[in-house]
Amino acid sequence: MPTNGGGFAMIQPRNARIVFLLAVGLFSVSTVYGSSHSVEHFIREALAANPGTQAALYRVASARAALKQARSAYYPRLSAGASYTITDNPPQSFMMQLNQGRLDMTSPTFDPNNPDDTENIRLSLALRYRLYDGQRGASTAMAKLGQRVADCQYRAARNALVHEVTRGYYQVLQAQAFATVQAQSLKSLEESLRVARERFEAGSAVKTDVLNLEVQAAQAREDLIRARNGGKLAIAALNMAIGRDIVPDTGIAAPDQLPASPMPVSMEGDSAVKTRAEFQLAELMVRIRELTYKKSKRERGPVVNAFGSFDWDGEDLSEQEESYLAGIAMEWEWFSGFQDQGAVDQARDEWRAAEQERDQIRNQLLLDLRQAVLEAQAAQERLGVMRKSVSSAEEALRITRERYKEGSSDITVLLMSEVGLTATRTRDTAATYDYQVALSNMDRARGALATRYETEQ
Repeated sequence: MPTNGGGFAMIQPRNARIVFLLAVGLFSVSTVYGSSHSVEHFIREALAANPGTQAALYRVASARAALKQARSAYYPRLSAGASYTITDNPPQSFMMQLNQGRLDMTSPTFDPNNPDDTENIRLSLALRYRLYDGQRGASTAMAKLGQRVADCQYRAARNALVHEVTRGYYQVLQAQAFATVQAQSLKSLEESLRVARERFEAGSAVKTDVLNLEVQAAQAREDLIRARNGGKLAIAALNMAIGRDIVPDTGIAAPDQLPASPMPVSMEGDSAVKTRAEFQLAELMVRIRELTYKKSKRERGPVVNAFGSFDWDGEDLSEQEESYLAGIAMEWEWFSGFQDQGAVDQARDEWRAAEQERDQIRNQLLLDLRQAVLEAQAAQERLGVMRKSVSSAEEALRITRERYKEGSSDITVLLMSEVGLTATRTRDTAATYDYQVALSNMDRARGALATRYETEQ
């Protein structure tokens, strides 16, 4: 590779992209990560460890348990009980002896007003079953919808997390590349400073050339410190998104080749928005509010219960007297001070509000998708422009430095070329990784990231 002014390697236009990726890799050569620690690896780790998605997963399990509770209303209730009682209260003592089958009103010792202490051990089995209440069907349907709500929340959380980790991954690579660009800029300035000092010592340059380059080099060192600190912050953000610290401070190795995705021909509009978990969640909330309204209207209806019990009474467990009780009861509250009508009106208005909120969410998601597509298209266009600009800036610096060595160009032009190359490389680095982030954001806006890793969970 040809050198520029005392050994500084210049990048040829046809190899600019290859050398750029190699430079990013050299920046993180000390990292323990290899190709297995790709963005897909970090996404899998995040899906398994991120507290947000784990919480959403527990909410799914909770919704399934709530459905079991709702279905339990169709089953009878069976309970068992045991009690020991002792009393000298006349009515209670009379009833205990009667239940035990040992009451003898003809006995000379019978004194209903002053009984002896009476003991009773009661064992019982009770059965209750609701025959009709008009609400069990709605409660079960709402519980089923609640389970689907939790599933949608989980999908939305996964979709957002995959994009967050993807963005964090490329922001780490971007920050590392920024540091590499700043290191290259500092090295180039130091080479220009060496040439300026040689010319000053030979009497062909003024002292201000050296001073200006020293100031520019000091600023480049400061920019390098900031870039490296930015890399550490990006790593911390990625670890937080994953849910545990698995990315070391030394950084991650850049992939040999960045993925590329074809840009959409057109925006899908409603067809894409309706597949988003957020929109499906809003639709489910409308249905839940509708069922709540219908359920509130049925709360004024009758409730019919069947009940029964089987009891054993005795002074001890060796001799027990059996008895049973069975029946059907209906309860119907006709008037509750207009409380029921207020609940019906409230449920109806919440249903209508949920419909409006669904439409608002649809519009927001549609705007989100359009913005994501436009941002991806702009990032792709920027990337194409910057690839040509880097080569031009590198060649401009090479020519300017040669002319400065020969004395046919002043320090101002050289500094402008140095700054221009650094800025162009920085924008090229930003465009490279901004494009990858924009592609991920576009898939997030389509809801496509939610199911990409489902088969591995």
